[in-house]
Amino acid sequence: MSHITLVGLGYDIHRFSTAKRPLWLGGVKVHETKGLEGHSDADVLCHALADAILGAIGEPDIGYWFPPSDASCKDICSLRIVEKAVELVKAQGGRIINADCAIIAEAPKIMPFVPEMKQVLAPILGVSPRRVGIKATTNEKLGALGRREGMAAFATVAVCVPEEAETQQPAPGQSPQGTPCGATQVTQPEGGAA
Repeated sequence: MSHITLVGLGYDIHRFSTAKRPLWLGGVKVHETKGLEGHSDADVLCHALADAILGAIGEPDIGYWFPPSDASCKDICSLRIVEKAVELVKAQGGRIINADCAIIAEAPKIMPFVPEMKQVLAPILGVSPRRVGIKATTNEKLGALGRREGMAAFATVAVCVPEEAETQQPAPGQSPQGTPCGATQVTQPEGGAA
C-alpha cells in the first residue's frame, strides 16, 4: 500500500487573563498566575498544534470538536485536544511524522521549558522528542503581542496516510460520522474572487 505525506498549518492567539490562572504551554505549566484567557486551559501551543494536525487530514478545526458553548470543555487540559486530533489521524490509518511550532510572546522566557514540552508532546504525537520542534520569538514590541497583551503560536505538522484514504473522505460539510458540521458552501460570483 502506498502512502502520501500531508502537511497542515495551525495558528492560535489568546489574550492574557485579567484573573489569576496558570499559564500552560505545550502541556507544561510555565507560570502559576499569569495565564491566558480561554474556555479551555488556553494552551495556545496545543491549540495551534491540534489545528495543524486537523488541517493536514482535512478535518474541521478544534472549535468543531471542542465548542466553547460546551460546558464539558470548560478548563479542559489542551493535551486532550491534541490527543483527539491524533486519534482522527489514526482513524485514517495515518501517523504523525513531525511537528514544528513557534510561540510568539514578549514574556515570559519560554526556552527553559522547551525540553519538557517536547517530552510531554512527543508520546501523544507518537514520535521522538527530536521530531518535535518548538521555538520562541518576540514580536519586536509591535502590535498587541508586542504590548504584552497576549501570546500566539504557529504550528506545522507532517502526516503520513495511506493513499487510498483519500477516497474515503466524507462529503463536504459532513463530519466522519456523517453529521452536518455547520459548513456552508460558498459559491464564487462570476468573475472570480474579489
